[in-house]
Amino acid sequence: MPTTRSTEKLIALFHQKMVVDLPAIQRILGDVSIQTAFRYLKLIPYRRSYNHNGRYYTLYDASRFDREGLWSIKGIHFSVDGSLKHTVRRLVYEASAGATHRELHQKLQLRVQNTLLDLWRNAEICREALTGFYVYLHTVDAVREAQLSKRRKQLEIQQAHAEITDAIVIEVLLTLIRYPEAPFAGLVRRLQGHSPPITAGHVRIILDRYNLDKFGEKGGRIKR
Repeated sequence: MPTTRSTEKLIALFHQKMVVDLPAIQRILGDVSIQTAFRYLKLIPYRRSYNHNGRYYTLYDASRFDREGLWSIKGIHFSVDGSLKHTVRRLVYEASAGATHRELHQKLQLRVQNTLLDLWRNAEICREALTGFYVYLHTVDAVREAQLSKRRKQLEIQQAHAEITDAIVIEVLLTLIRYPEAPFAGLVRRLQGHSPPITAGHVRIILDRYNLDKFGEKGGRIKR
């Protein structure tokens, strides 16, 4: 049948070139119209690039795509979702701590501010302002709250890391040398009154940084 022969030609073209544009598809099908080309495309599994204004097409092969559902070749980007809008929404939904524009930009290799704004205005995603930037979130309340909770914990850890100076590191290590049998809570107490303040979070980070094993914050001694 003509339809079968045409789809076979189309699949053969994709196997030969992997990525093609619409004029190439029209030519292989016998210089058909754009409408006819799309009719045949619908008969096979394909994806349209989410950059270059959707100019390029590829035969869908799940093995090509990474764990984020993305695949690129020669600066042409494809997603398992097809469109940029659907891709951004999925990535926001799947992000355990929500997603920022910067994070999405890095993953998708293009700016998606307008896409995020459209999704937010259409209530397809939510957003929250956190310390000078927006984090984009799921629309389901329970998922959104879990994403926000994890993001806030990440920010707290980042802030604690930023606060740790060489002087704080030295003070923690010297105190540990002086009181090697002190439990974690006791070590933190002995550091009280230091200026700038040294918190339990700071101590935890420093011990982890230098691989100083311990039994935990709630009792237990620091291992030498």
